Amino acid sequence: MSAAALTSGAYGSRPRPALGRAAVLSGIVHLCLLGVLFFGVRFQSNPPETVTVELWETPPPPPPPVLEEKPLPKPAPPPEPEPQVKKPDIVLPEKPKPKPKPEPKRDLAFEKKLREQAALEEKKIDEQRKDRELRELIARQQAAARDKALATWIDKIRAKIRGNIILQQDIPGNPEAIFDVTVLPTGDLLTVRKRKSSGHAAYDDAVERAIMKSSPLPQPDDRALFQRQLELKFRPQDR
Repeated sequence: MSAAALTSGAYGSRPRPALGRAAVLSGIVHLCLLGVLFFGVRFQSNPPETVTVELWETPPPPPPPVLEEKPLPKPAPPPEPEPQVKKPDIVLPEKPKPKPKPEPKRDLAFEKKLREQAALEEKKIDEQRKDRELRELIARQQAAARDKALATWIDKIRAKIRGNIILQQDIPGNPEAIFDVTVLPTGDLLTVRKRKSSGHAAYDDAVERAIMKSSPLPQPDDRALFQRQLELKFRPQDR
């Protein structure tokens, strides 16, 4: 037996599953195409439906919450004043006005006496003032007279002493020498002391010798002016 015969005999004896599946698939595909065509034509034959679209704006944001102001508490009303009960006016009887006092009678005699006494007092005070002024004047005059009499007595003493000053040389200038002397009531000298030097020993010694030589000294005209302590001043050019 030849190979071709073997081959055909082998394939002719087996079933062909591949061809059956292909036929099935082909049928399914044709059915799908028919369905698509059918439904597609039907879909296109219907008029297009109108779609209405409403446009909405975005709602505005909510307003911020409003804070409600709390009302301030009302001040408490002031307490009502208690009604004052009016007391009935009591009419007091008017006090009688005092009668004016009569003016006291002037005591003319007494007033005259008072004026006279006041005049006497004023006159007395004026007389006392004048008397005091007079006494002061007399005292000043007496003091002046005493000072003058005392100066006169001192000048007499100094004049006697100057007559006894003997200088061996001239003294330049006019220096002053002062001596304190103690005199007895009889005019005799008790002590002689130099208080201030003239600056020239020769002149001081000459004055001291002249004082001792002049004892007893002259007496004052009024014995009441006598003084135990005397201050004697000398200058070379005194006369």
